[in-house]
Amino acid sequence: MTSSTLFILNDAPYGNERAYNGLRLAGALAAKEDQSVRLFLMADAVGCAKSGQKVPEGYYNVQIMLGKVTRKGEVGLCGTCMDARGLRDEELIDGARRGTLTQLADWTAEADKVLVF
Repeated sequence: MTSSTLFILNDAPYGNERAYNGLRLAGALAAKEDQSVRLFLMADAVGCAKSGQKVPEGYYNVQIMLGKVTRKGEVGLCGTCMDARGLRDEELIDGARRGTLTQLADWTAEADKVLVF
């Protein structure tokens, strides 16, 4: 039986470690055979899905971490939050898609577990 988990991230990709820790857990769950993972980025967390991130050597890269989730799971972004931050669809990493509050509501209703970071 497959268990489904929805992750909702709210914080910016860098500056604190909430997005980092949420992505670590989401990636670890996505790697398991019996797990279905969905991730929804809201508020400043939409920046996690911006392609072309360059970080100092030895520092974690949220774009790479998010890529581990997109390979097996689904990643949606709050469209209103994207617009408020000037983030365009063509700037997103492969596998991340503009979403809606209705999509988030559907994913929440379908999930066995919802984790908010």
